[in-house]
Amino acid sequence: MTTVLGIDIGTQSVKVVFYDFEARQIASIGSAPLDLYQTDDGVAEQRAEWWIEALRKATASVEKSVRESVVAIGVSGQQHGFVPINRSGEVPIPVKLWCDTSTGAECDRIVEAFGGGEACIAEVGNLILPGYTASKVRWFRDAHPDLYARMDTILLPHDYLNFYLTGERCMEAGDASGTGFLDIRTRDWSGKMLRAIDPDRDLRECLPEVRLDNGPIGTLSAHAAQEIGLTAGIPVSTGGGDNMMGAVGTGNVTPGVVTISLGTSGTVYAYTHQPVIDHEGAVAAFCSSTGGWLPLLCTMNCTVGTELVRQVLGVDIAGLETQLAAAERGAGGVITVPFFNGERTPNLPQAKACITGLDARNTRPENLLRSVVEGATFALRHGLERLIALGIDAKEVVLTGGGAKSSTWRQIVADVCNTPVTVLKNEEGAAFGAALQALAMLEGDGADIRDLTKQHLQRDPEQCCDPDPSGSSFYSAAYGNYQRAVLQVAALYG
Repeated sequence: MTTVLGIDIGTQSVKVVFYDFEARQIASIGSAPLDLYQTDDGVAEQRAEWWIEALRKATASVEKSVRESVVAIGVSGQQHGFVPINRSGEVPIPVKLWCDTSTGAECDRIVEAFGGGEACIAEVGNLILPGYTASKVRWFRDAHPDLYARMDTILLPHDYLNFYLTGERCMEAGDASGTGFLDIRTRDWSGKMLRAIDPDRDLRECLPEVRLDNGPIGTLSAHAAQEIGLTAGIPVSTGGGDNMMGAVGTGNVTPGVVTISLGTSGTVYAYTHQPVIDHEGAVAAFCSSTGGWLPLLCTMNCTVGTELVRQVLGVDIAGLETQLAAAERGAGGVITVPFFNGERTPNLPQAKACITGLDARNTRPENLLRSVVEGATFALRHGLERLIALGIDAKEVVLTGGGAKSSTWRQIVADVCNTPVTVLKNEEGAAFGAALQALAMLEGDGADIRDLTKQHLQRDPEQCCDPDPSGSSFYSAAYGNYQRAVLQVAALYG
């Protein structure tokens, strides 16, 4: 048996997928949970060493014979996290994550220094939002000037794991486009934006060259190999952000495919051959990790909402599906605007979740749970509509993420979006995409990622679903009610 290893650093866990590419089946999967430090003022942080410890635990859960079969490694990671490295290779502070909304003031200062939001879009293709890396760098400068002065390299979470594995400091265009200081058209650092972050220091000296190819960045060091139980010298590919690797893992590598991910956050994205820039700023103009671009809309609240409400109600995972199926469409009139972590789309970092429409008859567990699912799905419908308005061809919607395991939620997505939903037999998304990228690296310059995804991804007919005409009609009206509720929340927290 010969395998490639895909690693994914999520918000809630680190996952490892060992894929036997000759047999075209997953040989083993391991995972280990991650802690998350959050406060009421928007801080969301993890320690970099937590990722390493979770990786060790995840690989240790897999049989030694499987670990010894690995011939290449690819890494996926949550986007936007700020990982400053000093000259000793240490991370001196906790890592601020994508869902950290505490740097709104720093974000505003950057935008003001740059000349406004429209100027930011004109320069780098994106607004500078609190979730992105840019404001976290500015915060580090102001909050910890001594540590900031000793910062040697700026990395993102998946880059840091690559650094741990190989000792090499590098970044690639897909994940780097979520920093806010990459010009997504040229796929190179924007000196002008970096000066807006810090006019006194040339931050380009802290940034590796942006990689566009999928060659190896290095090989697994003897130290890392010993710690995670693999063989030293295994080549490691460039990897990418979780959305970029999720695109590979769902076959979203050619125009016409749209991926909707129902994870902690919700995302909707599509591959294009040219940059797609939204001058309204709702859609992020990201690069792909496969040579093109990946316009993407992200909501900060998807399964995080169902998990919170499920825990409050004392409903387990199996019971969640039962409750969702028991509730009628529209959750009896209950509407949840699920801004539990603030929100990026719309840009309301200080917003809170709100539930409206409750009365003496509909205040029931099944309605509360279904309303959270419907609210998260309405937010993603807005993303799909915005992509289509920007000229994206949506021939096929591929669903992935933890929420996609729910048959009721899959049907809700099909009905709300009025679009057939495809689910693949392999449910591992970003981790599997990282494994496929590692396989493409092994095959060399002649490898075509499009051919690889066709060969190694299979549709699961039993989980795919078509929209129900009556459901689509119902949700068309309910979507308008949800949008009006969002406007009220925006008025409260905007």
